[in-house]
Formats: sequence, structure tokens, C-alpha cells
Amino acid sequence: MNDALLDFFHYLTVERGLSHNTIQSYKRDLNQYQSYLQEEAQISDWDHVSRTHIMKFMYALNDKGRSTATIARLLSSVRLYHQFLVREKVTSQDPSLHIETPKKERKLPKVLSSDEVDKLLSITPHDPLSSRNKAMLEMLYATGLRVSELVSLKMGDLHLSMGFVRCLGKGSKERIIPLGDMAKEAVEHYLDHGRSTLTKQKSTEELFVNHHGNRLTRQGFWKILKAVARDAGISKELTPHTLRHSFATHLLENGADLRAVQEMLGHADISTTQIYTQVSKTRLKDVYRSYHPRA
Repeated sequence: MNDALLDFFHYLTVERGLSHNTIQSYKRDLNQYQSYLQEEAQISDWDHVSRTHIMKFMYALNDKGRSTATIARLLSSVRLYHQFLVREKVTSQDPSLHIETPKKERKLPKVLSSDEVDKLLSITPHDPLSSRNKAMLEMLYATGLRVSELVSLKMGDLHLSMGFVRCLGKGSKERIIPLGDMAKEAVEHYLDHGRSTLTKQKSTEELFVNHHGNRLTRQGFWKILKAVARDAGISKELTPHTLRHSFATHLLENGADLRAVQEMLGHADISTTQIYTQVSKTRLKDVYRSYHPRA
């Protein structure tokens, strides 16, 4: 069983060309699946895996308190793996066929109001770190980048004169996103008055760096976001994705085309983007109930 699993990871790397992070996700899922089959079901051969074993694996995950989204993702990994085993003639049957994917709970993303965004972005850039922080937050809200995409930006991805930024998203898909005037000004100030001090004049391609002049991490960004929000008096719980959610919701509230927002966010499926239209409708209902005399 172990040999087949190693062959599958090699296939994902060489033939499918998937990213390191995606392959690591498959490894976590399938190592967990194989461990369950070997330890709980006492199975040592893929020919002996049945639909019942997969169903019991899913029930076990549910009993451990795993979310519907996590179980659905694991099942997707299991399906792809069994398809590979059949194609490579490791086994002749695919027990994952006809197993329904658990319906994901579509929770509405939490977003900031326009006033809260103004508070969060009201940083006065008085030193290199505050200049960097303002530039990062302005860029996130202006572009809807994922935090992993933000901290991966290189100097060559920035095209300020033309007003856009280039990024590589999930699956190494490139997208070009417009950069508004306020974000451009904040980034220009950071480049002129902050970055060279933080990098201590050493050569580095990273756009945003920490106080040691090295690439900023996602965890480092989260700490910065919490500190800035606290200083701005925002009590609402924020995550690194909050500004991305706010970017999409505010665009749609102001009449942006759904397909254009999908492209800027880098969503493969427009149904993922449509969740933000639900946020807009919910906010409209709240405003109506709050202010209409007969609500």
C-alpha cells in the first residue's frame, strides 16, 4: 500500500505539476486515510477496500468533530487516489464511486464596513514599519489578494506606472489586478521611505520584508493586522482574509460585475464568488430593518 501511495505523489508532482502546498495537502489526507484502513479496518491490500470502509472513515472523521468542508476535501482526495489506482491497474475496482459528497455549510464571510476600513487604513506612516504596514493593508483592500499572495510578491510584480500588480495564485495561475491611487501612493511612500531601511541596503526581490530585511510570513502579517486593528479601536474579530472579503463585498455593493470580481479574486468557479452577493443582500436587509419605519 505504501508503494502505491508514493507512486501517486510522484504522479502529482511530475505529471500533474501540482504545487508543493497542494501535494502536501494530498499527503496529509491520504496518509490519514491509509492509516485508518490499516489500523482500524486491518486492511493491507487496496483490492480489499470497499465502499463501506470509506463511509466508515468519513463517519470517524465526523465523530472527531471534523467540519463538513474538511470531510468533503478528504473524500475528494480519496476519489482521485482510487481513480489513479484503477488507471495504474493496482486494483480493478473503485470503491469511492457513487459516494455523495457532504454538502458544505456556506457560512457568510465576515466583512468590515466602509467606516471600519477607513479606521484600519488611517495609519500615519511615520517610520519604515508603519509605512510598510499601511502599504500592505492598502494593497490588500485595493486588490483582494490572499495574504499568501501578498507576502510572495516580488519587486518585479509591481507596475506602479501602469497601475497594476501581477500575482501568481493557486495552481500558479497568473492574474493582473488594478491598483487604486491610494494604494499606489502608500506603496510608493513605502518604497521611498521604508523598504531600503528595512532591507539595510541588501539585495532582495521580496516587496514586503520584516524588520530583519527578510520575507514577511503569513503569521507575521497576522500579528501586524491584529496590532493595527487594536490601535484603530476595531473590536471585530479579524482574520487575514477579512480585507479580501471586504474588497469583494464592497465592489459588488457598488455595482461591480460579478465576473470581473471573480477574475480579480482568482476564483476558478463563479459559485465561490457568488457568496459575496449573499453578504450584500444580508447587509441591505440589516439597513432596511434598522431604518425603515415599518420594517
